[in-house]
Amino acid sequence: MFFEYPNLLWLLAIPVLLTSLYIYQELTGRKPHMRVSTAKPWKLEGRSALSVLRHLPFAFRIAALSLIIVAIARPRSSSQMEKIDTEGIDIVLAMDVSTSMLARDFNPDRISAAKDIAIEFIAQRPTDRIGIVVFAGESYTQCPLTTDRATLINLMKEVQTDLIEDGTAIGNGLATAVARMAESDAKSRVIILLTDGVNNSGEIAPLTAAEIANTYGVRVYTIGVGANGTAPYPVMTPWGVDIQRVNVEIDEDLLKTIAETTGGRYFRATDNTKLAEIYSEINRMEKARTTIDSFPVYKELFTRYALLALAFLLLELLVRLLIRRLP
Repeated sequence: MFFEYPNLLWLLAIPVLLTSLYIYQELTGRKPHMRVSTAKPWKLEGRSALSVLRHLPFAFRIAALSLIIVAIARPRSSSQMEKIDTEGIDIVLAMDVSTSMLARDFNPDRISAAKDIAIEFIAQRPTDRIGIVVFAGESYTQCPLTTDRATLINLMKEVQTDLIEDGTAIGNGLATAVARMAESDAKSRVIILLTDGVNNSGEIAPLTAAEIANTYGVRVYTIGVGANGTAPYPVMTPWGVDIQRVNVEIDEDLLKTIAETTGGRYFRATDNTKLAEIYSEINRMEKARTTIDSFPVYKELFTRYALLALAFLLLELLVRLLIRRLP
């Protein structure tokens, strides 16, 4: 056991001083007295219960005060051990936010499903730095590499279509994600690139971006999202939103080449369940690359000392009530 704020233990001098003062007052206090020929009758009678009990309230109060001081010094225990990942991985989630991500072959649509499953993935990686890059006709960084899970999740929830020029600039999205890794010193660097289309815009060719990623030692896992054949897509008409069937076009050969170039893998997701399975598989594969070590698990002991202090205060109250009832 150790204390988070050991300097506060100096406050234990207070109950010591109070005890010394109490004993001094008991020994020097003025008491009624009378002269008698012999004290033998009183010695035979012994000490009354009242003479013993009257010191207990003070003793209980001093004990409670001492326990409160120990509690606020924050006692902790580290006797238990737990294995956790010690080597963090830097991960960038590069997500396509073109309007085709509004297709409803996923529930409720592609982009919503991708965001929800990505949030679950983020929550399962507590020791890694994770960033978010979004791309359509151009790309930008939604969140730089960070371990702040709350910020990551909130920024992921804010991802949506129509914020940037429409299109599918896979090369730009991948290059921006690689740029987030440029100064990373992590032993393992990963990009998860998710798209539902064919590269049709951007200044950087996807394979050029893949070569850059390979140069920096960044693995790229590519995910193509979309049902086989056609998918329902909301189209605005003069009479409101109309759901029409549109062809699903994913450049799987390009995504496979990007993954192979960087030592990653290509996956195809046709529904929510399959996409969740893909993220789970990536999660397992990357955890296998980390170094496992043992670290102490700290246990807070504040509660037990606080409860003991409360128990002594209640005992003080009970003894005082008992003394009042004694003859």
